[in-house]
Amino acid sequence: MPTLSPATTALVLIDLQHGITAMPLQPIAGVELVERAKAVAARFRAAGAPVVLVNVDFGPDFIDAPKQPVDAASQRGPLPADWAQLVDGLEQPGDLRVTKRQWGAFTGTGLEQQLRRRGIDTIVLGGIATNFGVESTARHAWELGFAVVIAPDLCASVSTELHEMTLKHVLLRVARIADSGTLLLQA
Repeated sequence: MPTLSPATTALVLIDLQHGITAMPLQPIAGVELVERAKAVAARFRAAGAPVVLVNVDFGPDFIDAPKQPVDAASQRGPLPADWAQLVDGLEQPGDLRVTKRQWGAFTGTGLEQQLRRRGIDTIVLGGIATNFGVESTARHAWELGFAVVIAPDLCASVSTELHEMTLKHVLLRVARIADSGTLLLQA
């Protein structure tokens, strides 16, 4: 993995929030993924690289959720009060917050503008789910011209099969794949 410049690289973490990290996840449990993400985020902050924390949330009665007809719609119904809150201890002063209303973190959020104004041309991406929020964000970032690095040890899904399929057959077409421990940030 090439060395990344903290001046032009941001860590983007997808949906590390109470309602999602509590789900049964594979190949890594939500609690362990969050601890890894906290450690990597601390490394990025120490190097002066931005950390972007993305959560998903919806208005009352899912008024702002996508409504297109699909064959397997997402479940809708009452959510716990803390469902959309980031996990405890993840957010630190100076982190960027983005709330999305769909799988990907770019559409309708201002994320692209925030990254471009900071001179960011590369994102390191992790979160939940590998095959939904992470994949959607990676594809869109690539289409926008960002270099993308996926940290698979910071990703999980509802099954190992979906996680691995996405890494092996989709994400390697729009990103470089590198465990977070191999990422080197210039001093």
